[in-house]
Amino acid sequence: MSGFKNAGTGAVWAGEEHLFAEGAICLPVYNSVTFGYDDMDEWHQVGMGKKKGHIYSRNTNPTVRPLEEKIRIMDGGEEATSFSTGMAAISNTLFALLAPGDRVVAIKDTYGGSNKIFIKFLPDLKVDVCMVDTSDFEAIEREVKKGCKVLYLETPTNPTLKIVDIERLAKVAHENGAIVVVDNTFATPINQRPISLGADIVVYSATKYLNGHSDVMGGLAVGKKELIDQIFHYREITGATLHPQSAYMILRGMKTLELRIARHNENAMKVATFLSQHPKVDQVYYPGLETHLNHAIAKKQMSGFGGMLSFSLKGGFENVVTLLENLKYAHKAASLGSVGTLVGPPRTTSHVELTEQERANAGIPESLIRYSAGIENGDDLVADLEQALAKI
Repeated sequence: MSGFKNAGTGAVWAGEEHLFAEGAICLPVYNSVTFGYDDMDEWHQVGMGKKKGHIYSRNTNPTVRPLEEKIRIMDGGEEATSFSTGMAAISNTLFALLAPGDRVVAIKDTYGGSNKIFIKFLPDLKVDVCMVDTSDFEAIEREVKKGCKVLYLETPTNPTLKIVDIERLAKVAHENGAIVVVDNTFATPINQRPISLGADIVVYSATKYLNGHSDVMGGLAVGKKELIDQIFHYREITGATLHPQSAYMILRGMKTLELRIARHNENAMKVATFLSQHPKVDQVYYPGLETHLNHAIAKKQMSGFGGMLSFSLKGGFENVVTLLENLKYAHKAASLGSVGTLVGPPRTTSHVELTEQERANAGIPESLIRYSAGIENGDDLVADLEQALAKI
């Protein structure tokens, strides 16, 4: 990490190493839409990108830029850009890189919004989409070798927490001229740094762990400068711009990122271990468990296993309803990565955009519960699940 040996220090200081106006230690929020210049030559140079500065906040903004610099440094990328939401980061990246006639290879297990892009919007634009079984690395390699412009990965996956071997697949992708895009939302740069494993672009929903408080939306993309510049140009023209106030709040949230992620990791492991031993639970999906299919890969490429897990109950969806209605320390709500525990089935959270058949095709059972462990006391979370399971 450039200039920072520790990710936690980078989360606090990266992009904000200097004092601001009037000696302020906190970044000001520049709500100005436009920026004026008395010198016409300087104005032109800034507009042409030959001199640092800002022209119009749809393009760049002095509050937003430090956030982009922070994620660039933390992920070890050459450049970064920002978006109004996580899905804007994902969609703008794909639409900027792909054109009619191009081919993209993606895993079947992706966030519902991403999945919809692959099964609906890209095919409508005459982009050839090949979706492969997430856990079949050999099949992914075979499809990449047939030729593709982009290989799109997500790891851990939403909502079944599958693990993809980034280094292995990135090597094959690069040998065949493909760009590797990785959604790192679940892991964050604290638990996983895909660029160090071969990714060309890393995308985030900053709404989730990076902000961490369920009170603002945003998206980020970081990676190779040539590619990020291309994505930035698409975003500045199509207009999915991150608001300065949102950037400020994400920056503030990131200052406690390492502390929060440590507690998320601890709580999720505690909850997953408890659930894996409960007779009313059918299966637990968490890469930190040694029983996880790709625990060894997760252990190799991650420094922590994250705050997300999912589990399926015996007895069908009626038991899901009973459990959720009896939980006390969990918001029944969409989203994830907040200080408070968030819980819900994919059909109302991550994959609400998909039909039941489309969820089944993606390997998501209706009895599945997605559980985003917050930073509450871990023993309280376990006790809460225990009492709710007793009601089934």
